[in-house]
Amino acid sequence: MKIRKAGIIIKKDSPKPQKIGEELAGWFAGRSIETVIDRITPDLDILVILGGDGTLLHVAAQASSYDIPVLGINLGGLGFLTEIAENDRYEVMETIIDGSIVIEKRLMLKARLVPADGAGQAADQDHYALNDIVINKENIDQLVRLRTWANQEYITSYKADGLIFSTPTGSTAYNLSAGGPIVHPDVPGILVTPICPFMLESRPILLPAGKKLTTRLAEQAHDVRVVADGHFIGTMKKNDSLEVEAAEKPLQLICSPKKGYFEILRNKLNWGGKARGKPLT
Repeated sequence: MKIRKAGIIIKKDSPKPQKIGEELAGWFAGRSIETVIDRITPDLDILVILGGDGTLLHVAAQASSYDIPVLGINLGGLGFLTEIAENDRYEVMETIIDGSIVIEKRLMLKARLVPADGAGQAADQDHYALNDIVINKENIDQLVRLRTWANQEYITSYKADGLIFSTPTGSTAYNLSAGGPIVHPDVPGILVTPICPFMLESRPILLPAGKKLTTRLAEQAHDVRVVADGHFIGTMKKNDSLEVEAAEKPLQLICSPKKGYFEILRNKLNWGGKARGKPLT
């Protein structure tokens, strides 16, 4: 991979990532690679994230819009997306520069809130998420009723605490906590998972990535919020709609050369007591 200019995104208000960021900028300079810190421009050849998954999620939309490959170095907590261990950072960077690189194209979601009166449908009101778009409520004493369609076909009316629209990447996040399945990132689909549904028969469903999903608030409810990757994007009132579909561009995520997808799941979710992988002979 030819790298002429690299971007470094540093976790906010944390001295350790700041120190490592300065060291990494010096490492790039020693290889005649220009660096910019905490800025994303279209001419970047790579974007290095120093932090945790939250730091990566914060910049995923902009990086995907510019087709910039992203490398996550885990200086945070869980690290599903920031796969590279801190001690492996320079070894992995050398591998990338030498051309040994695996880039996964991770599906992203695009969402738009459409008020009942039809106003506010400009393109600049699109919101993007790598993990999920979530409808939830502040009032614990009420359920919300959400009529939901795939393209023009009616799916069902969910009566629940809320609804999660998740990518395969985000299937290990809120979707998993709400009882949804884990979906491999290579599967092009959108998960729809109700949060604490009133009817136990309301099960999660995996739909093709080509479907445009529309959910409409069927009854008046207070403080119904829409959140994209943890960031508040608006509230829903009766008959307001939320449209969710696959974004035009995926995130290009550079994968660890040392770890496979299932090894990461075993380590992070403690499957089998974090047992080491055994090759098939």
